[in-house]
Formats: sequence, C-alpha cells, structure tokens
Amino acid sequence: MNKKLLRPWKTLSREIILNHNKFLSVENHVVELPDGRIIPDWAWVKIPNAAIVLAMTEDNHFICFRQTKYAVAGTTLATVGGMIEPDEDPLAAAKRELLEETGYTAEKWISFGKYILDPNRGVADMHLFLALGGKKIVEPIIDDLEDQELILLNRAEIEKALYAGEFKILTWTAVISLSLQYLDSVLHIRTSKG
Repeated sequence: MNKKLLRPWKTLSREIILNHNKFLSVENHVVELPDGRIIPDWAWVKIPNAAIVLAMTEDNHFICFRQTKYAVAGTTLATVGGMIEPDEDPLAAAKRELLEETGYTAEKWISFGKYILDPNRGVADMHLFLALGGKKIVEPIIDDLEDQELILLNRAEIEKALYAGEFKILTWTAVISLSLQYLDSVLHIRTSKG
C-alpha cells in the first residue's frame, strides 16, 4: 500500500492573547497550510499537562471517586488525576496524585502513553496510567474544590459504570478502557500459557 505524503501545518507566529493564570492561557497563531494558504487567527489553548490513573488495590478493586465537576451536570464517577508540575516526570506526578488523592501507593505501574486533548487547539497532554497492587498507607489530602467520595468498585461494577456512561470525562473513559483491555490481555496470555 502506498502512503500519501502528509504535510504538517507551519506555525509562522504566536502571540499570547489571554494569560488568565497558571491553569489557562490562549494564544493566537498565524499558520500556513500545506497548500500555502495562511490562517491569521488560529486559537491555541494551553492548560497544564495531566496524569490520569486507574488504580487497582491488592484485592482487585478499582479506586474511583463519585464527584461533582463544574462543567458536568449532576455527578460523575472519576479516576485519580491531576496536573503535572513544571519539570515533573509524568510517572512521578501520577504517583504523587494517587498518594495525595487516595492515600494509596502502588507496586506496579503501566504507562499507556500520552494523548492530546484536542488535535487542532492543543490544550494539553494527558498521560494515562494503570497502577496495580494499591495499598493504603496514609489518609488522603482533601484539598480538591469539588465534593467527592472515594469508592472501590469490583470489575463488574466498573464495567457496568463505564458502559452506562457514568464516567463523564473522556480521559477517565480512555484510561479505564485501556486498563481493562490490558488486564484482559495479561489474563489471556497467562491462561493460554498455563
């Protein structure tokens, strides 16, 4: 199969048009398309990158939250996650967020890579992780703005909630889906070898 040569857009200039705070800035980019056309006003949104974690306890329960979010009507189920500090390694951020939000540490970490939230506006990179062998070692730091409740779900409960759309944020749905697929593939490999 012959692949067509795909050409990227070129950023000719960028200007900050809103520097709201460390959580949000907006830039205006002047971009050149592959065919030479110029777009003088391409909005580019920047928020900090984040680490998103689905953690599983030693007794095979998934650590989740029931919470409110400003942009979500009603309540949603959620996984662990938070912003990566400047110059912080994504895995270090994931471990920090798990400990701060839940009081748990984990023995084994699987990275599913990083994903851009919006392919045309940038926004942020989301680093997705599965943490296995979670063990509670301290009380969580309760400093989130949202009301939330920590809950432990078994495999059937998290699947039911996932398919019912109870995880209303795309990154949470993605990390759960990748984690369940990973767990199924590991179990399948172990079963076929044994």
